[in-house]
Amino acid sequence: MRLDAKKLRVSEPMEEDLAKIVRRQIYIICDNILDTYNIGSIFRLADAVGASGVYLCGESETPPNIKIHRAAIGTDKWVPWRYFADAKSAISNIKYQISNIKIVAIEQTKKSKDFREVEYKEPVAFVVGHETSGISKEALEACDEVVELPMYGINVSLNVMVSLAIVLYHVIRTGPVSIFPPAESEARLRRPASAHTFRKTVFCKPKR
Repeated sequence: MRLDAKKLRVSEPMEEDLAKIVRRQIYIICDNILDTYNIGSIFRLADAVGASGVYLCGESETPPNIKIHRAAIGTDKWVPWRYFADAKSAISNIKYQISNIKIVAIEQTKKSKDFREVEYKEPVAFVVGHETSGISKEALEACDEVVELPMYGINVSLNVMVSLAIVLYHVIRTGPVSIFPPAESEARLRRPASAHTFRKTVFCKPKR
């Protein structure tokens, strides 16, 4: 199934539609992403690469949200997502669900490696952070690797979605393919862990 932007914006996927989608073992964890345009764009990117799910954490806004929906061109209804109060909890949860998953932060620190020098193997989760302050210290400490993109101009960094897109397509190009059977990725996000239970509908706004 392929839908153009016009059809996606008005689409209302059924359970059987979502169950047919084959997804890669790639996850995205958003740590206090404040710009709804960035969140919507991350949903669109997650759909493009066939990611298994998006974790929205902290102050990150969640669907249903008209700004997210517009930036996502409707893909926010097609990509499984889950909310956590903080990114560290999301990382702990996904490590509990998938024991061999690698957690990679995309952040500029003194210990960051060039993203091209790290070996990626699915399952893998990428953490991206606040547009100004970046990924929280607690979340960074829970990550297995920290990578960054080299900057050759006067600007110190790229937009969060652009950085994530560059890394994700590098992973797809260089790493081995690992996919879930249809519906398995969404089922994984739905499994309860501690006090957090993913709602059956991926469009519900969680209580805060």
